Amino acid sequence: MFIGRKKELTIIKESLLKRSASIMVYGKRKVGKTALILESLKTDPNKTIYYECLKAPIKDNIDGLISMLVREKVLPVPMSFDNFIDLFAYLNTLPETFNIVIDEYPYLKEFTKPKMIDSMFQNIIDNHIANIRLFISGSYISIMKDMLEEGNALYGRFDTIINLKELDYKTCSTFYNDKTPYDKVAMYAVFGGSPFVNELLYPDRSLKQNIISTVLNPSNAIYHYANNLLISDLSTSTNVERILYAIANGKKKYSEIEAKLSMKDNGLLSKQLKTLLDMELISKTAPINKLDNNKLIRYELTDNLLRFFYTYVSRNKSALQVLGAEAFYEAYIEESLTTFISFRFEDICRSYFSMQVQSGKQKGILNIGTYYYNDAKNKTNGEFDIVLKTKDAFDIYEAKYLASPMSDKKIEAEIGQIEAMPGIKVGKIGFISINGFENKHPDIVYLDGDDLYIK
Repeated sequence: MFIGRKKELTIIKESLLKRSASIMVYGKRKVGKTALILESLKTDPNKTIYYECLKAPIKDNIDGLISMLVREKVLPVPMSFDNFIDLFAYLNTLPETFNIVIDEYPYLKEFTKPKMIDSMFQNIIDNHIANIRLFISGSYISIMKDMLEEGNALYGRFDTIINLKELDYKTCSTFYNDKTPYDKVAMYAVFGGSPFVNELLYPDRSLKQNIISTVLNPSNAIYHYANNLLISDLSTSTNVERILYAIANGKKKYSEIEAKLSMKDNGLLSKQLKTLLDMELISKTAPINKLDNNKLIRYELTDNLLRFFYTYVSRNKSALQVLGAEAFYEAYIEESLTTFISFRFEDICRSYFSMQVQSGKQKGILNIGTYYYNDAKNKTNGEFDIVLKTKDAFDIYEAKYLASPMSDKKIEAEIGQIEAMPGIKVGKIGFISINGFENKHPDIVYLDGDDLYIK
């Protein structure tokens, strides 16, 4: 089942209007790169040759691609080529147009000099794809990004570059479309936006049943995805799992992570955080009114499932084995799960506004994020959850993941807090309550689950 990706499909199909093209698609594992490429080529009349690279010497990969060319009847029989350049030079003499997909391209670099591989494909793109749409895809994000840097042989060689992200919360809801908005938020908060993960969920089961049968089940593919996502990409790095555990369990600031890991200020933590940022496993954010304040920078896991796994499972695997999934859920997860989901609900609300702006439904927004306040008079500080920066003011929204409609009392208390805050020019005040509201006050913006998912 292929869901979403309309924008990316349109971009690729634009490239297919030409006989020659070079296209890079990269993103983390199981985000849907291969599915996107093959879906975009489904209706193309030209022959497609898909080859997934091996972790093997270059000659084995050349022979592997030749085998696929024979299988697809591009080559009549296996032919001998010493390198990829000679192979593509031969294909370039044929009258047909071909779509050639080289998947997991970074594997080619493991048994030879990486610069030589990139230089080889620079030569191919420059000289030998007059009748070829060449797709290069990979999951090692840092390696793929390096190919786009000035100084790399492949710099400037790709006509189209797609950094494929996870599916957004609204698209993911298609996998469990019959659930209520309250339950859709919960499913996305736990399982995230990987198409691979979402296809393995049970839409007719509750959140608890899905957690027990997947991420708490060591024989399930979702458990293995969460448990093994880092192994191949970060096998030589130390402290990575400890860093992810610290961030997932509330240590968001650099100083907090450093203290949690008892790491001295030797630059090692900074390097490892950069590696995780380059891999897009974590993000770095600051309040939109304090973007230059390093003390307020926070790190966050970008993958909801990985965040859930490192919050609840990674350090407690022995207890999971001893107790079994259901008892483990009741002992380690049940009590705090709603709080875990409520923080992810804030992310969903910010995504909602981002999607509104990108679709043109909301105008005049300069930035979306959180807002840091410091009330010296009352000796308090904190952040507003969802803030939209406009030219002249800040629109402030409070997000509430509640099992019942938001009460008048809570609304009035939140409005009072916002209006009492000194030093901030407030535009609109709004509330986002997944299960709606008891009543609605004038001059306040109200959004509920239907607004987030349907309208």
